[in-house]
Amino acid sequence: MKPDCAGQDFLDLPRTMNQNNYELTYLETIESESIHIFREVVAEFERPVLLFSGGKDSIVMLHLARKAFHPAKLPFPVMHIDTGHNFDEVLEFRDRRAEEIGAKLIVASVQDSIDAGRVHETPDGMRNRLQTTTLLDAITDNQFDAVFGGARRDEEKARAKERVYSFRDEFGQWDPKNQRPELWSLYNGKHHKGEHIRVFPLSNWTELDVWQYILQEEIEVPSIYFSHRREVFRRDGMLLAVNDLLTLSDGETPFEATVRYRTVGDITCTGAVESTAHSLEDIVAEVAATRLTERGATRADDRISEAAMEDRKREGYF
Repeated sequence: MKPDCAGQDFLDLPRTMNQNNYELTYLETIESESIHIFREVVAEFERPVLLFSGGKDSIVMLHLARKAFHPAKLPFPVMHIDTGHNFDEVLEFRDRRAEEIGAKLIVASVQDSIDAGRVHETPDGMRNRLQTTTLLDAITDNQFDAVFGGARRDEEKARAKERVYSFRDEFGQWDPKNQRPELWSLYNGKHHKGEHIRVFPLSNWTELDVWQYILQEEIEVPSIYFSHRREVFRRDGMLLAVNDLLTLSDGETPFEATVRYRTVGDITCTGAVESTAHSLEDIVAEVAATRLTERGATRADDRISEAAMEDRKREGYF
């Protein structure tokens, strides 16, 4: 946290407030909508939780949540569904950030689910789909009735179908044909015991919005988002990091490249992009010029089928 010269917490002072202009900027408008969503959920639900992986979207979500309830501490814990295949830089950031703000961090482990026989490893080694069982078990064990997620509509077409409040039945499943209207930003969180609501405060944000907000608010993010040298290899048009979890096939040759990550997740299926973006300003310019979505360009698990994401969300995925 960066206190100002008077010793106040930086969350006390809006960075973009123009004292002579009563109109909100675009970023202030979407920020206020997200803060409103956080406050609505805390007022309406008994046991919310925020999914925090250390990725950029969950970092922005955490920042907004702190703004919503400042100067009080977060009125809910944060939780990470850990595949065991995460980038070290992101896990270090996750633990350090949670400790810095005094948040209760719950880590639900996919490896524990495997050891307990709840899920089984797949031949391709990817664990993203296995997260669903771990997530649903953690929700049940902790009796969470609202789960904040960082999904955005611009990421993937299945996510574009979903609304801010996403009703999940007693099996954690989502039915796109049974969504509730959200006219005039009124959210219906009614549910029975055993059911819960997924809540997406960043639903109306874009990747560019996220990076412009990070720049404006001077929010720290893991170093993996900035350009760096890394040993990679090319598979299915993506640059994957060389690591102990992936076996190179015939014709796949490792090489060093200057890359960064637009999204972070399971190291076995998250690709890097060649980039020279060393600063937040560089990233904003790069994202503004790109014509490929971050998941479409860098996530192998979304390429399994045309409806891969929707199928997983029906099963209870994020």
